[in-house]
Amino acid sequence: MLKQSTIEKVLEAALSTGGDFSEVFVEDKFVNSIELQSSKIEKSMSGRDFGIGIRIFSGLQCVYTYTSDFSEASLIAAAKRAALAIKGGGSGILQPLKRELLTPIHTITQLPNSVEHARKAAVMKKANEIVRSYDTRIQQAGIRYLDEVQNVLIANSEGTLAEDQRVHSRLVIQATAAEGNEMQSGFYGPGAHAGFEFIENLDLNHYAGEAARIAVTKLGAAPCPSGKFPVIIDNEFGGVIFHEACGHGLEATSVAKNNSVFANRIGEKVAPDIVTYIDDGTLPNEWGSLTIDDEGEKTRKNVLIENGILKGYLIDKFNARRMNVEATGSSRRESYRFNPTSRMTNTYIAPGRSTPEEIIAATENGIYAKYMGGGQVNPATGDYNFAVEEAYVVKDGKIAHPVRGATLIGNGAKTLQKVDMVGNNLAHGAGMCGSVSGSLHVNVGQPMLRVSEITVGGTKGES
Repeated sequence: MLKQSTIEKVLEAALSTGGDFSEVFVEDKFVNSIELQSSKIEKSMSGRDFGIGIRIFSGLQCVYTYTSDFSEASLIAAAKRAALAIKGGGSGILQPLKRELLTPIHTITQLPNSVEHARKAAVMKKANEIVRSYDTRIQQAGIRYLDEVQNVLIANSEGTLAEDQRVHSRLVIQATAAEGNEMQSGFYGPGAHAGFEFIENLDLNHYAGEAARIAVTKLGAAPCPSGKFPVIIDNEFGGVIFHEACGHGLEATSVAKNNSVFANRIGEKVAPDIVTYIDDGTLPNEWGSLTIDDEGEKTRKNVLIENGILKGYLIDKFNARRMNVEATGSSRRESYRFNPTSRMTNTYIAPGRSTPEEIIAATENGIYAKYMGGGQVNPATGDYNFAVEEAYVVKDGKIAHPVRGATLIGNGAKTLQKVDMVGNNLAHGAGMCGSVSGSLHVNVGQPMLRVSEITVGGTKGES
């Protein structure tokens, strides 16, 4: 992507005023997006983005700049301009660059940017037909196809030189149902670190059918009761509540500055014995996986909480300096325009021993959150509120009628401590996570689990 001799000159220029570490991040990204509305392809967009980010450390000082001009002279000039901000007596020395040969962990058989649009559109039209044929109350279907091929090169003054290709494919299915004056929607968005083979092999009857079923089920649902209840959160995207309310608090981005309720608590009991919380960037073909992170470190399986004990954090190179620890292969950025920092990949609660049937049967009176929606979290405190996309009342150990307007309100650290049953049906859900280094592909996951008590905001009244 760049000549090695050019990379070496840029790294040396970045160290010219006393920096002790320099890095070059090169990105060449191809993206495609197709949208279907009203049974017709309404929009198709393709693009390419190329650029280089240059980063310099001097102790706990960090300078970052980027450019899309990849001429050698321009890159050296950009590195020298950035270096002028460094005011330190560092002794950075460029180590010989050693190209790392990576073993691919993802099977990619069809690069999406080599597949004609007609094949992509055919899958979208089939999903549209499945949604529309589900029920006469389905009024609209929206299908969005997305793919991305990102080629990166990462080199630094410590001798790292690595290249990687990341391939992502996703199909987003939206269904809208109406009855009388009421209108409800349902959503499903499967995605993977995979090529077009993932899209062609999707079980569209399941995913499109679920989007339609959610929308129809919500029609006529009773108002959700409000109060404090045991809450059963289903598997897969149910994990978003702990991703937001706990996962961000375990990133060094907040931990290193003591802006997290989990800071300085390694070895403490932060959850029941049945809770093990993991971030694993090595899972083959999962949406949030990477062979290497955006600093060139190999990703790994990081056990953050083990049997209720806080074991570690997600740490990037710069925050590793602040914390005087090793990085954990957790540094990520949306693109060359962003300075990287510690971020999640595939974060999930490990499976337990209870079956879903046992969890439901053990709940006398509560709320079952089958699909979670969006929410808000204060990263410093862990306080959250989340909408529930599809919810039901649980009575006498059985799932009763659906309810609408359910919102879960609480504190992530406290909610974690109240997990009293963990199921055996782990599943992952694809999503996008926004933070200081941009919007990233992440998986959230968990088996079905029960929290003994969460405040549920809804509509007052009997259920």
